Amino acid sequence: MLKPVKAFARNAIRLLPVRHPWWTKLDLLKTLVQRDLEARYKGSILGNLWSLINQLVQLLVYTYLFSIVLQVKLSIKGLPANNFTYGLWLFAGLVPWTAFLIGLMQSSTSVITQPNLVKKVVFPLVLLPLVPVLSAFVESSLGLMALITFVAFTAKTIHSTLWLLPLVWVPQLLLTAGLGYLTAGLTVFLRDIPQTIGVILNLWFYVTPIIYPVSLIPESVRFWVFWLNPLAVIVEVYRDLVLVGEVHHWAQWAATSVFSLAIFGVGLFVFKRLRPAFADVI
Repeated sequence: MLKPVKAFARNAIRLLPVRHPWWTKLDLLKTLVQRDLEARYKGSILGNLWSLINQLVQLLVYTYLFSIVLQVKLSIKGLPANNFTYGLWLFAGLVPWTAFLIGLMQSSTSVITQPNLVKKVVFPLVLLPLVPVLSAFVESSLGLMALITFVAFTAKTIHSTLWLLPLVWVPQLLLTAGLGYLTAGLTVFLRDIPQTIGVILNLWFYVTPIIYPVSLIPESVRFWVFWLNPLAVIVEVYRDLVLVGEVHHWAQWAATSVFSLAIFGVGLFVFKRLRPAFADVI
């Protein structure tokens, strides 16, 4: 009974537009991501729930500072105008930013922290920067599920636009992975890269409308923020899909997708060009 099934599976794989070695790499990548997630909080009682707790604590701090102390008020269609609404709005921006921040920071050192794997000729080094990117994305999904739950409880509805979330995940992952490849390759030769990234990300956070609404940005600058800052678009589309139930930034999303794909291509190209020298330097 099993022989016909195995034969059908082999034939089906041959028909797919992906070579068999890629399936092996995908399976290895899945194993590496699972191992990375398990190792992060190994021995702790709450395990990966600590990731969600950290996000919620960050949410409470920013909500207290901006909503209670600075009295920042927001009006969002379908949600009551109170401090909790600002918290949901803020959390919707922190979810993609946290995944981007952690994924990029950890992927930048993914090669230099694995010298044993680098010196193995048969190991596909191209997977190393992807592991922290995907791990951070998986952990951020816990925060996203909590956000959707809070919105459903507050607004008494679940927006149908949630089905469009994969459209914003694609540029988010491409951008993070592309910058991860670029910085991971350069860090092997220039160890100041991770520290430089930390400084840049601190500045990047405050030029992205995460803790303040876009309406506070001057009109003359707002255009450039959306067209030159891909994270601003990703954050706003998250809010459109989860909080509002409408999409108001299709053109910016398309431009960000093209830009993220270009960054991914450049990062991967640089990584592959530098890869032959990794073993000699490390």
